[in-house]
Amino acid sequence: MRDYEIIIIGAGVSGTAIARELSKYSVKCCVLEKEEDVCCGTSKANSAIIHAGYDASNGSMMARMNVEGNAMMEALAKDLDIPFKRNGSLVLCFREEDMPGLLRLYDNGVANGVPKLQILNKDEVKKIEPNVSDDVYAALYAPTAGIVCPFHLNIALAENACENGVEFKFNTKVEGIQKLEKGFIVKTNQGEFTTDYVINAAGVYADEIHNMVSEKKIHITPRRGEYLLLDKTAGNHVSNTIFTLPTKYGKGVLVTPTIHGNLLVGPTALDIVDKEGTCTSAAGLDEVMTKAGISVKNLPMGQVITSFAGLRAHEENHEFILGEVEDVTGFIDCAGIESPGLSGCPAIGKYIADLMKGKMGLEAKKDFISTRKGILNPAKLSIEERNKLIQEQPAYGNMICRCEMITEGEIIDAVNRPLGAKSLDGVKRRTRAGMGRCQGGFCSPRVMEIIAREQDMNITEVTKSGGESGLIVGVNKENLA
Repeated sequence: MRDYEIIIIGAGVSGTAIARELSKYSVKCCVLEKEEDVCCGTSKANSAIIHAGYDASNGSMMARMNVEGNAMMEALAKDLDIPFKRNGSLVLCFREEDMPGLLRLYDNGVANGVPKLQILNKDEVKKIEPNVSDDVYAALYAPTAGIVCPFHLNIALAENACENGVEFKFNTKVEGIQKLEKGFIVKTNQGEFTTDYVINAAGVYADEIHNMVSEKKIHITPRRGEYLLLDKTAGNHVSNTIFTLPTKYGKGVLVTPTIHGNLLVGPTALDIVDKEGTCTSAAGLDEVMTKAGISVKNLPMGQVITSFAGLRAHEENHEFILGEVEDVTGFIDCAGIESPGLSGCPAIGKYIADLMKGKMGLEAKKDFISTRKGILNPAKLSIEERNKLIQEQPAYGNMICRCEMITEGEIIDAVNRPLGAKSLDGVKRRTRAGMGRCQGGFCSPRVMEIIAREQDMNITEVTKSGGESGLIVGVNKENLA
């Protein structure tokens, strides 16, 4: 008897979107993740954009998943209780001679099925966005583009899948896969698991997982993108997501508001070898500032509060690889999921789940729980409601992160809910404690104390992000009595 009917490798947005869709059916499913939490790889560091879908080549799986995923996002966000906003996007053109490129983008978007696309002239662009460059000539306007929190989306998908019966195994790295006559043995650092089907959603490592079983090799290149995040005081500098005409390396450096009210600038695009190479560089961040200044004027770069880098899983044909591997029956690829992977994840989840339903004859559950309640945000309550909450649960009156106004109650919830936070970064992604101006400089010790107390562990065991990322390395005042 198999341990599982389906094993999904990877707990990013693609893997968890697939897990949630599969949790609608009566099937024994498990997600294996090599890190200590969901959303620790490609999904944790990106532009947080829900693209409209005009960029991907017409007829590609990338275009289809983008447009379908965009259309699904509003209902999904409501069901999962996460923030989502259709703020619209502008692709700027600065010279009349570049108009054919902008028109090709428009035509491609129309062919892809993107609704409500418009070409705007300079006056129309400036009316919408006064802070774009005075050199703008025209722009492609896509009102269906949006912004979301990638952490909240990824975590919510995982929590809802978990509540509906999907198992999650963390700190579980796949080291080998053996094909059986029927099914597989998945070998990990935590032991072996047998399964009928494997779904490979391993991000930048998807090629390594694929190549363990298939003679038809694929190659994923980590494409590093560096970003600058500005304080919330800069969050209204633009209201739409601002792009320039794309190149072969992607959509270029963008300027966008975030769903939480900050301003985000980036990314660069540099192909590297190291699949853990998320360091930033002076040259990269200088490039971000320079290129962003071309499209948006008077950017308040003095209000930068942090920088970071993420990796995109770039497949050499620039296409999503979705489906059963030709020479390995029962092995399903979900590989090459770079931008617009975040936008397309709801559709990717449904596409793969529909594939499995057809192959396995899966039956729908009658008791599937479609909704999930997010972490309570006291700031959204009326004064009367908040006072009542604090009377009933005093922890919601104890402010821990003053930059983001996060209470002890929210952090307790983050630690104790399904697939709860086990590290400082886990709490940060769920609550935003530590994401403000001081970047955790004041609240981190308090958050660590709460994690240790709620998890019944010594504070010296609390890590930044699992593994070897310990934070306390010694005691600075020994008792000499």
